[in-house]
Amino acid sequence: MLSGIKTVAIIGSGTMGNGISHVFAQFGFAVHMMDINQAALDKAIGTIGKNMDRQISKGSLSEEEKYNAIGRIKTFTDMYSAVSDADLIVEAATENIELKLNIFRQLDAHAPEHCILASNTSSISLTRIASVTKRPGKVIGMHFMNPVPVMRLVEIINGYGTDHEVTQTIYRLTEQLDKVPCVVNDYPGFISNRILMPLINEAVLALQEGVAGIREIDTIMKLGMAHPMGPLQLADFIGLDTCYSIMNVLHMGFGNQKYAPATLLANMVQAGYLGVKSGEGFYKYTPGSKELVVSSRFVNREWK
Repeated sequence: MLSGIKTVAIIGSGTMGNGISHVFAQFGFAVHMMDINQAALDKAIGTIGKNMDRQISKGSLSEEEKYNAIGRIKTFTDMYSAVSDADLIVEAATENIELKLNIFRQLDAHAPEHCILASNTSSISLTRIASVTKRPGKVIGMHFMNPVPVMRLVEIINGYGTDHEVTQTIYRLTEQLDKVPCVVNDYPGFISNRILMPLINEAVLALQEGVAGIREIDTIMKLGMAHPMGPLQLADFIGLDTCYSIMNVLHMGFGNQKYAPATLLANMVQAGYLGVKSGEGFYKYTPGSKELVVSSRFVNREWK
């Protein structure tokens, strides 16, 4: 394996954690997937299996490759056991700064000295995360995109003190996973969310101000700008709470009013309309249905 990386520990077994585990296992790495709940880990293994079945149906993976990849994944509920022999750790916990700082304190205490500590954070400062460790040179961002097995981009984020050799290692490792690495520096939102989230927020503001309805906004961006998904549908897919959180990170980080989250976005999050994860956001989601239905809360803005 590249630069001695053989065992990779993934902290978190949710959507991103199981996707990252899937990819590393598929490409031959020993994977230690850690979560505090064994039921969550069992569910994650099931999800990985189903996602690999989709790859098999498309001819991009064989049954034997699936069997071998699943066999490379071990699950853990104890942090020390999961990371004590890891060469690389990728933290994929909830996007909460205090939670992540606490995790990195533990990782720094339990991981081997040579181990690289990476975070899948989409907005939190890597320099801040590195500051709670004794190895800031070995702390880096690996921001995978969702769904991880499908999306090829990995945004690699250098903290202020990240060693050049560590960046080179992660860059080459990303290529080994058949992903496309793009290296950026540690500023609020990095590149992906610094550009994407204000676009989504502007779409919410346009809806809030009555400039156009949901379908019109999304259709204009899909057909006029060749976006595969409109910004409001994408916000639902990401999670409106996540969008709101990242906009707050940008607003606080830059101190610029242009990054203030839209009032409509804030209200929807407070009311629990979070998008796909809650069953309703700008659109209404019915299990088993692929039809894109605008939420009844906004139908009065549709043209008939």
